[in-house]
Amino acid sequence: MDSGSVENNGLFKKVLNRVRTRKFLITAIVIAAVAAALFFFKGIFIAASVDGSFISRLSIIKELEKQSGQRAVDSLITNKLIEHEVEAQGISVSEDEIDQEIQRISAQVTSQGGTLADALAGQGMTEEMLRKQILIRKQVEKLLADKIAVTDEEVAAYIKDNKVPLPKLKDERTALNDQIKNQFKNEKLNQEANLLITALKSKANIKYYVEY
Repeated sequence: MDSGSVENNGLFKKVLNRVRTRKFLITAIVIAAVAAALFFFKGIFIAASVDGSFISRLSIIKELEKQSGQRAVDSLITNKLIEHEVEAQGISVSEDEIDQEIQRISAQVTSQGGTLADALAGQGMTEEMLRKQILIRKQVEKLLADKIAVTDEEVAAYIKDNKVPLPKLKDERTALNDQIKNQFKNEKLNQEANLLITALKSKANIKYYVEY
């Protein structure tokens, strides 16, 4: 082998070693970056660990989908149908209306010796989730306003038919009437809301891309 071949062979080995070293460094940097991302953002990818064995958030999501995926997607479809209907009818619910309902609920919980924060935590809810529920309820109430109204005649008939004793004090009688009205309103709301959702679903173009 001549000296030129030897030199070329040596040069080739040097270049090859440099390439291998560079690839190794790049691989090491990538692995370190991934490890760092998993450490600092582990809550995004990992839900828990058992004796060093990780439980991914994706596995949690898959399990939840198995257990209640259909119920969840139906609930989201219902919310979307209501959203479209209130937009079509030009109905809106203001933040003040939601705030007033939050205050009413908070006062009710406080009167029973608790706090709204504790009550929400006990149900696994946040105030944001509560506000969303109130928004949807208010939207449905406005959509069905003419069908869920309760008249004084209905209240009087209920009191008479059920022989409900009337308090002597005016404020107590007013409170009783309001309680009966709210009861009737909730019953009508539940019934009419089911009819509304059924009607909206029948008109909507709903497609399911996942079967649960």
